[in-house]
Amino acid sequence: MRTSDYDYSLPEELIAQQPLAARDSCRLLSLNISDSTFEHLIFSDIKKLLRKGDRLVFNNTRVIPARLYGTKENGVPIEFLFTEKIDQYSWKVIAKPAKRLKEGGLVNINNYSDGKLRIVNVLDDGSRIARLETDDGSVELETVLEQCGHFPLPPYIAREDTAEDRENYQTVFAKCKGAIAAPTAGLHFTTQLIDDLKTAGVDISFVTLHVGIGTFRPVKTDDPREHPIHEEYFELTGETAQRIMNTRENGGRVIAVGTTVVRVLEHCATVDNRVLKGRSGVTRMMILPPYQFKIVDGLITNFHLPKSTLLMLVCAFAGREFTLNAYDEAIKMRYRFFSYGDAMAIM
Repeated sequence: MRTSDYDYSLPEELIAQQPLAARDSCRLLSLNISDSTFEHLIFSDIKKLLRKGDRLVFNNTRVIPARLYGTKENGVPIEFLFTEKIDQYSWKVIAKPAKRLKEGGLVNINNYSDGKLRIVNVLDDGSRIARLETDDGSVELETVLEQCGHFPLPPYIAREDTAEDRENYQTVFAKCKGAIAAPTAGLHFTTQLIDDLKTAGVDISFVTLHVGIGTFRPVKTDDPREHPIHEEYFELTGETAQRIMNTRENGGRVIAVGTTVVRVLEHCATVDNRVLKGRSGVTRMMILPPYQFKIVDGLITNFHLPKSTLLMLVCAFAGREFTLNAYDEAIKMRYRFFSYGDAMAIM
């Protein structure tokens, strides 16, 4: 197995820079695993692919405005990406440029005059621990992020975030704060579409996985099995786990909306082997071929970056050759790629 086996060539103009006006109006490439065929649809046609008794499982994480801009005491601009909460006042951050941002250094926060960030620790991986310092210590760092932070659009979206991104780069069912990237497969669902699916007898469940910095990190090792996976917090309640098991026992299909949901469900099934139980904690699970899926019967997902762990997961589910053929088809038909792009449904 080599990372280069999961590469493909993508014209830059196919990388979506803006979302469509209507979430469910994007294109949908339907993949039928049983006969290796494709069908070109609109996302709202997902209703045709699902049947009564199926269960859609969504990730209800909520993206926080995790990018913050400031200046060092000498006036040098600094950009922070807040990746992990340590306590009310301290977060783990990635700084850019970081080379001369040393322990003890102070950073002024743009558009915020009531406090500063102090670098209290420089970690072995190059990240920092930043702590908010204010006169009375009454303000939490998360409050400052909500007030002054920017939405952490992925680096392949070559523009600054806008006020509209605070809504567009968030699912309509986002609830639990903590992600620094959206579970993008869920972006295509509207409240009306979910209600229509419920009316048609499709069941709905939610899990939580706070998408972390690992989403942005490419696989740099020749063998993907040697790629270090960043841990991400997840939660699957016992009630949700039982409902998913009931769906399977009643002959329905469990359809994961996004690779993050796949990782939660398969992580929670690994110990008991096809028996799903509620759990919470962190996962570093990386799914590669020839992984045998225990819970997930179908997958709705976006198109992923070349040589990424997410593309490898999709290849494990649908088969590498079939998946890469589908990507070739999508490129030929001028689909839009990545976070604000079009979608795939694999059944």
